[in-house]
Amino acid sequence: MRWLLLAFLIVPALEIGVFLWTGGMIGPWWVVGLILLTGVVGVALARQQGMETWQRARNSMNYGQVPTEEILDGICIFVGGVFLFTPGFITDIAGFILVIPSTRGLFKGMLQRFIKRLIDKDMVIYRKW
Repeated sequence: MRWLLLAFLIVPALEIGVFLWTGGMIGPWWVVGLILLTGVVGVALARQQGMETWQRARNSMNYGQVPTEEILDGICIFVGGVFLFTPGFITDIAGFILVIPSTRGLFKGMLQRFIKRLIDKDMVIYRKW
């Protein structure tokens, strides 16, 4: 929990530093334009990837399979979409990494291990109704 509080303090400070540095190189209005552009493109990409993942999950359920990969993809896409919606270049890079399918695999593996660790420690209770 401490790392989350630390991230909420450090990431905005880093983003402001990157804004100032980039603004000094290309100008402040170009920075504003880039922020808006990455936000619009990122949210559109997250929406498209989310719809594809939703369709794959529905197809898996239609065949009687549990859509585990699609659930992990959905979590990554959701978090990436939130990162892309927030202004900042660092969060945009993280968001694009989570949304683009070819780079999402690294984080899916980490997320899968994290969830397994929580289940092994009995911090997640799974019940079948």
